[in-house]
Amino acid sequence: MGSYHRGELAVQERAALSQQAGHTARAIRASVPDVAADFLTARTFLVVGAADTDGRTWCSLLTGPPGFLQVPDDGTVDVAALPHRGDPLAERLRQGLVPVGALALDPARRRRMRLNGTSRPHGAGLRLATEDVYANCPKYIQKRTPVPAAASRPEPVHGDALTPDQQALVRRADTFFVATRSDTGQADASHRGGGPGFLRVHSPTLLSWPDYVGNAMFNTLGNMWVEPRAGLLVPDWETGDLLQLTGRARVRWVEGSPTRERSVEFTVDAVVATAGAGLLAPEAPEYSRANPPVDLTA
Repeated sequence: MGSYHRGELAVQERAALSQQAGHTARAIRASVPDVAADFLTARTFLVVGAADTDGRTWCSLLTGPPGFLQVPDDGTVDVAALPHRGDPLAERLRQGLVPVGALALDPARRRRMRLNGTSRPHGAGLRLATEDVYANCPKYIQKRTPVPAAASRPEPVHGDALTPDQQALVRRADTFFVATRSDTGQADASHRGGGPGFLRVHSPTLLSWPDYVGNAMFNTLGNMWVEPRAGLLVPDWETGDLLQLTGRARVRWVEGSPTRERSVEFTVDAVVATAGAGLLAPEAPEYSRANPPVDLTA
């Protein structure tokens, strides 16, 4: 393991971080170490990214009590949950082998782990055969203790643009998740965090966010480089509602920047809003000290 595809390599080179990325790649492995297994079994939610039956990329949320994630062997993660019937990935993940990107997050301790591979239905949930397993740094994670919202039968609302209320949620977001895929179909799910306002709304169908300094792998941006279809998941911590967006993303570079700054522009194609299908953490979070200042006047 530890190899990059052509999109990741291209972005690493453009950002002048190829050497750092080469060192970071050593952390990628195919198996789940014991310490990671312990981390996973304590989690109560898992973010997953994949393509739906029409080839659009979505980011979804699976929840359950501690133990709903199990590691029967070092190459397998069992998930005792499926997307609810209204979720954009519900039908796809109930089919055969599906490339899936997964992210396990512990906001209370600012820990996260990526688990990319292939899933298939297993009992009342999923079985993930791992291909890439690695931890990410704690940067930009807001400290909070979310619990799954109690939604008995969520009814999603569909649209092709953000409503004013949905735009307001996006503008105050300090955390969202993004799903991407490579040009060979491999999937990835990642976390993005920052001060409220870092996720910008330019119109009901156009968003953007800055790409902050990270581990130099550029898994997300590398995927966007070769496959623009992407999905966003924006949680409303106060209500437990979920906002899912699918669309097209592109990397924008700041010309003349000595640090080769970049941002992502996201065009919305479809929206799914589901009440009570997410996570609740109504108390104010402890913001990450790594969050750069947000210029709300820009």
